[in-house]
Amino acid sequence: MKVIDEFKSFALKGNMVDLAIGVIIGGAFGGVVNSLVKDVIMAPIGALVKVDFSKLIIPLSDAGKELLAQEGAGKVIASGEPYFGYGNFLTVLINFMILAFVLFMVVKAFNKAKAKIAKAEAAAPTVPSAEVVLLTEIRDLLKKS
Repeated sequence: MKVIDEFKSFALKGNMVDLAIGVIIGGAFGGVVNSLVKDVIMAPIGALVKVDFSKLIIPLSDAGKELLAQEGAGKVIASGEPYFGYGNFLTVLINFMILAFVLFMVVKAFNKAKAKIAKAEAAAPTVPSAEVVLLTEIRDLLKKS
């Protein structure tokens, strides 16, 4: 039973709950970034260069090369022939770069706010408690006598 109690203590700590919330929000944020890259960024780029990035592939078999030449990338993908999908990789890479940049900006803002708070706390004069003031007065009186 001791192990179960230790696990409950560990699992219910504030940090663990914060981590769980962060993972859930991170997953949702990943979906938002995926949609941003796929639907908002890659679509206009694909329209400008007249390329569907999801169909940028290199077939790895002779049958796949023939299918690509005759019927296009969609048939190669649907046929199950092996292929190197570098267009999809480019999309995921751009997705990663956007996500990394956004996280960098969040951490940068957090560190800036943290430094501002630390500076404000350092600049604020520390007022001794009433207990310390009373003990200081008693010490001073004892020194005089």
